[in-house]
Amino acid sequence: MKKVGAIVVAAGTSRRMGGVDKIFAPILGKPLLAHTVDVFQRCPTIDQVVVVLSEDKLDEGWQLAKEYRWSKVTEVCLGGARRQDSVREGLKRLSGCEWVVIHDGARPCLSLSLIEGGLEEARQSGAAIPAIPVTDTIKVVSPDSFVDETPLRQSLWAVQTPQVFRFDIISNAYRNAQGDVTDDATLVENLGYRVKVYPGSYNNIKVTIPEDLSLAEAILRDREQG
Repeated sequence: MKKVGAIVVAAGTSRRMGGVDKIFAPILGKPLLAHTVDVFQRCPTIDQVVVVLSEDKLDEGWQLAKEYRWSKVTEVCLGGARRQDSVREGLKRLSGCEWVVIHDGARPCLSLSLIEGGLEEARQSGAAIPAIPVTDTIKVVSPDSFVDETPLRQSLWAVQTPQVFRFDIISNAYRNAQGDVTDDATLVENLGYRVKVYPGSYNNIKVTIPEDLSLAEAILRDREQG
């Protein structure tokens, strides 16, 4: 496989964390972001990493890169108002990459196998995303709080990151982006590309609320001890 770049998106506001900056919250003695980037640093197929942060965290991001000797981190850059704006900034800073792995910085429990699995699937299809089957019944609810629809659970999957794309596909998707989206694959789908789903992991949680920090710590501790 040709050169592979990774974008770690971590420019959010942590608005549901009760005043805690989740990206730099300590887990097992080091910041959450360090757990995330360490996986990409260790991954043999990743050649370059760009970390996207908010303006007030740029210096702290560079300090982490120096402290943890992230040789693959070539840029710590400023993000945008929306997640998709931050990804766009990251794409501008990748150099000579034919494949792009885009990951939420707030998912510190990813594994090497998730990255490698995504790259393998994307090599066949051009675009691949990890997902897990939904275990709860999902309701489509109207603005006035009545149930409109109950979709079949068997067809519903919860999408995660890392999402993997051929560089030309994701670049084209961002050039033609319209409206707000919550993941990169949606932009690719909007251009008519088919996106392959591969197995994610229930351990690959996204830290969103304070309780998630304890869960992430338990997952990472179990991994270290196992």
